[in-house]
Amino acid sequence: MMNHFVFLAVLFLLRTAYSHQESLLFPVMYLNVSKDLPLQRLLVEWDVGKSAHDAELSMSFEIQVSRTEENTIVWTEFHNVTLDKSRKPLHWKWDSDLPLECMSHSVRIRSKAEASKIWSQWSLWETVLGLDTSNNSGPQIFPDEKVVEEGFDITLCCIGRKGQIIKEFFSLPAVHNFNRTDTQIGLLTVKNVAHQEGHHITVYCRESCKEDECYSRAVFFVGKPPDIPNDFSCQTQDMKTIICTWSRGGDTYLYGRHSTKYTLFEEFSQSLVPCTVSCSEQCSCSWDINQQRVYNITLTAENPLGKKTATDVFDATHRIYPFAPFQLWEECTDTEIALYWKHRNKGIELFCQTEVLHPDGKAELHNSSGTELQYSSIALGGLQPYTEYTVRVRCGAAKHFWRWSEWSEARTIRTEEATPSGKLDIWREITPVLGGRNVTLFWKLPPSFRANGRSISYEITWETVEEESKPERISISSVYNSTRISIDNHPYKISVVAKNNVNYSLPSVMIIPGATGTEKELGVSNLKEDQVNGTDDGIFISWEPRNTYDSYIIDWCNFPELQPCDLQWKRFGPHTSSALISSASFVPGVRYNFHIYGSVANTVFLLEKKTGYLKELPLPFDPSVEIVHLTFHAVTLSWDSYHTNASQPSFVGGYHVYVSPVQEDCNLKESKKHVLPDGSVLCKYTIENPEEKRYTVKHLMPNTKYKLVVKAYTGGGETPIVNFIYIETPFNSNMLYLLVLLVIVPLVVAALCQWKMKWVKECCCPVIPSPNRSKVLSFKDLTIGSEKVLKINDCMPDALAVDNKPEAQKLHLWRQMSSTPTEEKIDVHNSSWTYPNQNEERDFTSTPKPMTHTWFENFAYSSHIAVETDPYQNPEMLETSKPQLSAALYQPQYYFDILNEGTGSSPRETAGRKTSLRYVSQTDVHCSWRRL
Repeated sequence: MMNHFVFLAVLFLLRTAYSHQESLLFPVMYLNVSKDLPLQRLLVEWDVGKSAHDAELSMSFEIQVSRTEENTIVWTEFHNVTLDKSRKPLHWKWDSDLPLECMSHSVRIRSKAEASKIWSQWSLWETVLGLDTSNNSGPQIFPDEKVVEEGFDITLCCIGRKGQIIKEFFSLPAVHNFNRTDTQIGLLTVKNVAHQEGHHITVYCRESCKEDECYSRAVFFVGKPPDIPNDFSCQTQDMKTIICTWSRGGDTYLYGRHSTKYTLFEEFSQSLVPCTVSCSEQCSCSWDINQQRVYNITLTAENPLGKKTATDVFDATHRIYPFAPFQLWEECTDTEIALYWKHRNKGIELFCQTEVLHPDGKAELHNSSGTELQYSSIALGGLQPYTEYTVRVRCGAAKHFWRWSEWSEARTIRTEEATPSGKLDIWREITPVLGGRNVTLFWKLPPSFRANGRSISYEITWETVEEESKPERISISSVYNSTRISIDNHPYKISVVAKNNVNYSLPSVMIIPGATGTEKELGVSNLKEDQVNGTDDGIFISWEPRNTYDSYIIDWCNFPELQPCDLQWKRFGPHTSSALISSASFVPGVRYNFHIYGSVANTVFLLEKKTGYLKELPLPFDPSVEIVHLTFHAVTLSWDSYHTNASQPSFVGGYHVYVSPVQEDCNLKESKKHVLPDGSVLCKYTIENPEEKRYTVKHLMPNTKYKLVVKAYTGGGETPIVNFIYIETPFNSNMLYLLVLLVIVPLVVAALCQWKMKWVKECCCPVIPSPNRSKVLSFKDLTIGSEKVLKINDCMPDALAVDNKPEAQKLHLWRQMSSTPTEEKIDVHNSSWTYPNQNEERDFTSTPKPMTHTWFENFAYSSHIAVETDPYQNPEMLETSKPQLSAALYQPQYYFDILNEGTGSSPRETAGRKTSLRYVSQTDVHCSWRRL
């Protein structure tokens, strides 16, 4: 039951609130819509009930705009307003982007109180019809001749006749656009329109037919709204007429009837200013002054795209802009000009300004108080004699100055002549001649000197210092700046003055010392000549200051290689010790000589000498190089010195010697590498003494070809290395000697050894002779059977030794009888072996027997041969074993015993006497019957 009561209570509250909301609804009671075709604007008017006005409610209105043919809402906007009791209807306007002629537009509105959340019902649609084209003779384009602001969009429509559709709709020149065709209403939208050279854009439209009446065209213009007028101001020149001027600003691209129109409106009198605007570079408008003195002028600039305004509030008496002065004339002296002029501003007190333009371009301004008379004047002083000045005048209001008038026409005035001011700057050049000296005098006009006259000449006077004499004098035309006079060896005083039609200038005096002093002065070779360096701006000179001089002078020749050399000089104060000498005539590669003088009491003394270049250049040619001495490991070069005169384009700082083998890069000790542009490497040696003209290149390789060049290095560098001289080092004789010792001598020794090998072998290792090959045995008498036997009694041996035998005594006596002495050497040995016969069997057993060895000495062979004999061998055994004995072991004593067997000994005895012998010599064999 309780819940039921709660539900009923809530329902009652809701119904009460809803009833209250309904009481706040004020529907639109009246709605009217019209159109403004020139502005393409819908004008909406509506109202609500009287009770809303009486309650002075704050209300909100929702307004919607639709295009009837498309049945689309194109715009929705909320409009808030507070009502009052006046009961005036409400108004709202809407600008259409589509021409209102193209389609019908409808508007509806609904409302609500701001305190309410419930909207009223929508009003009925109020429609404004488009253009009725039923009676048109052809298609129509809207808008026509419209002015569009640059950068904006424009939408055009083409309405076809009843029953026709639009087939084509385009613009020329072609621009970015969107179009819709194939309906009775064609649409064309151009985006971001821009100014075209033809000042307008043409739009074409065609219906589906092709007759002439099926076509239509229209134009529209693209431009800009006017700028705010610049520099807008108003003024008067004579308190009779006011003229206002301003600048138009930028181009609007609109011309003719669409161009910018200017109007002036006076706010105090609330009336248009009766003036005609004229514009060229600047716009102006003028009208006559009446009794009014204070004005508030508003200038309006307007064209179809908008309007801008500018305002000027002024008092005419504070805006006086005088006329320019005219008809100038003057009265002048040598230093002053009295200038007069006229003006047209009667009754206005003026303040004037005169501009004086000097010959050097400097302008001076002189102010003067004006007068109310017909003319004014000013005195211009402090001017230079006989000088042209250009003057002009302008004026302004003395009270409430606004601005200057225009300048008067310029007038050129020359002051009168006067005495020359200042002194000439003079210099001299002294040349000794027979019996005296020639003095060439030079002079120039220093900045402080002024001729002050129409024509000028120079007068030179000279006289001796020690003796009274009549001065000599000559006059020189102004076209010359030097002359030559001849004087003797006495001291002279020379003065130079400038003269015009009025008077002389102050004299410039110079004392020329006597000949002795001159000769001492001219002995410039006694002074050391220092080198100086050039810069980009000139040649820097410095000197040691002295307290005894009141000024310093530096002289030089601009063209040292010519005569005359264009002698120049420059003076410096007593406290100056350096200067940068510059001249347009200075060129690189030319040596300039500078002399520094000290001046005191009009007498100059040479102090220092300097020489240098603006910029040094490389020497154009290499020194002539001579090979002084060449060895297998070094070469000594000598070259000619360069001339030290001014013809050289630079100072020689030293020399570079470049060396390299012809076939390879250089890598000598005590040298630096220098790489040529082609990549080859040279060895470089630096000689820092420019007086050195000789150099020895060491550590060369023997029997090698080298290329060399000597370059002088200067402050300007070196010329490229092009021409070389070539040398070839000789063969190293010490190496030859060493080669002989190490190679040739061993080869010769080896050859000699090879050549004397037989002799050496015979001396050192004799070959044991074979009896069968002996020439001694070639005689028939020495042949027994098939054997060649040498009988002892047929020859006399050199020496024979027999051990333990009686025959030894005989042989010893025989040796004493021989003419060739032989050293006897006896060596006794015991042997315990025998030689058996290998060809037959033995029927006995061999037993060792003691044997006696006898040695023959042969000094030619220095060898020992042991021969053993077997007492048991018979001749047959010997015969059988003969080949083996001959081949295996030579035993001369064997044959010796065989020969002795013929003397009557039996074989057994012979065998028993067999003794080992030492063969001594066979070189000299003496036979009793023949010399072998």
